[in-house]
Amino acid sequence: MELNDLYRDVILDHNRRPRNFGNLDAADASVEGFNPMCGDHLTLRLKLHDDNISDIRFEGEGCAISTASASLMTEAVKGKSREAALALFDRVHQLLTDDAAPPAEGLGKLAALSGVREYPARVKCASLCWHTLASALKAADLNSLPAVSTE
Repeated sequence: MELNDLYRDVILDHNRRPRNFGNLDAADASVEGFNPMCGDHLTLRLKLHDDNISDIRFEGEGCAISTASASLMTEAVKGKSREAALALFDRVHQLLTDDAAPPAEGLGKLAALSGVREYPARVKCASLCWHTLASALKAADLNSLPAVSTE
């Protein structure tokens, strides 16, 4: 099996069976993200404990790449510190947007997103959830968060 086939299989699996999909009661942060280019929208909710993401869930509708990216992201950041999650955001953002990005080694299943860079119109689909996460984590007051748009 070729690497591209493996990546495609990861994306399809996470789209068909998204992990951490659904509501999260008593969340510390709830942020909405919207991509007006294609209509993808999601609500990301998370709980923090000692500055670590103790739980994270998402709801919404989007294309296969948007849903798979959100599913992969929630798996990757659950249990991480705010700082580690923001560092991962930076790494994935670079992977999605920079042709000179370092190899996706060490990213595990997130490496499946590397192929999206070849389809510029889809980069916003893959990055919507990540920008929404960054907004939630960077907000000083987690109870009054803005909506995020990938315009």
